[in-house]
Amino acid sequence: MGQVHRPGGRGTGSQGRATRVGLGWCLPRSYGAVVGRDESEVVGWLLAGDPSIRWQALESLLGSPAAEVGAERARVATEGWGAELLARQDAEGTWAQGLYSPKWVSTTYTMLLLRDLGLPADNPQAQRACAVMLDAAVGPRSRGGIGWASETCIAGLVLSILSAFEVDDDRLERFADYLLGEQMSDGGWNCQYRRGAHHASMNTTILALEGLIRYERHRARQAGRRTVVGDAQHRGREFLLVHHLYRSHHSGKVIQRNYVRFAFPPQWHFDVLRGLDYFRDAGAPRDARLVDGIDLLRSKQGPDERWPLEHRYKAREWFDMETVGRPSRWNTLRALRVLAWWDAHDPIPNPALRP
Repeated sequence: MGQVHRPGGRGTGSQGRATRVGLGWCLPRSYGAVVGRDESEVVGWLLAGDPSIRWQALESLLGSPAAEVGAERARVATEGWGAELLARQDAEGTWAQGLYSPKWVSTTYTMLLLRDLGLPADNPQAQRACAVMLDAAVGPRSRGGIGWASETCIAGLVLSILSAFEVDDDRLERFADYLLGEQMSDGGWNCQYRRGAHHASMNTTILALEGLIRYERHRARQAGRRTVVGDAQHRGREFLLVHHLYRSHHSGKVIQRNYVRFAFPPQWHFDVLRGLDYFRDAGAPRDARLVDGIDLLRSKQGPDERWPLEHRYKAREWFDMETVGRPSRWNTLRALRVLAWWDAHDPIPNPALRP
């Protein structure tokens, strides 16, 4: 399988920028410390995709100027997948007339996808949907809880969406309180905790962590809660690390097959690529217990230097973005930025899974 190579040194001036030429892109001759020259074809392929792929490639792989990234990101609302999702919004500000169901076309899951596409936070349609979600959960008739979102997975999803779209409302503290109160003794979360679960779930844990990191960036400092939210994330990351992201901490065996199959959109499901992308996004220290996941990620890179879409979670969808078994821009983008984060420092050897 192909392996990513990254030279040192950062390109400057026009040589460090990707420029639009007609309907295509002219790649820089120097890609800085993030993307190597041998990846120019792959990066060009990413830049030929949807605006949601392009702006993230410009930002995380090419290190393009903020103005260039922002201009491309703005296109998410008017072109491609983002525009199509916005066109499907109901007159009430929801999607498919539902807050959480039907999957994957309800308001929650459509907004989750718009979050991942990078729809700008100030988009009026997104702001309206956030208001509907928040009012339905914490409205005039609520009694201190979070209503329809009073389940750990849903609370994590909703907090991540409201924070990503920068909703400035004190009611977000209720979602953060709920997640902090549901954290288990092993550091993770499980939506079955109140029904007797004794061990955290990778699926629930990644949703809680994604919600808390976005909340931390958006409101935790303002609410004076940065330390407690940071500590909760540290404990949650430790839960994932104890399991090397996908292995039983008792036997070393793969916990679930889906953890090692990379899907997009992953919806509420955990997999190794999603976990690694969270560690990258959090700027967490590289830990030897992540090497197993990094090695798995590298092993899935094809001879064409791309990563395939390995799985899709079946339910109703607005449209198909990619095809299972074919090269995936989403998986390739995420894999390359994870490896850029990981390879920016000295190698860490892969430790034995068992003492």
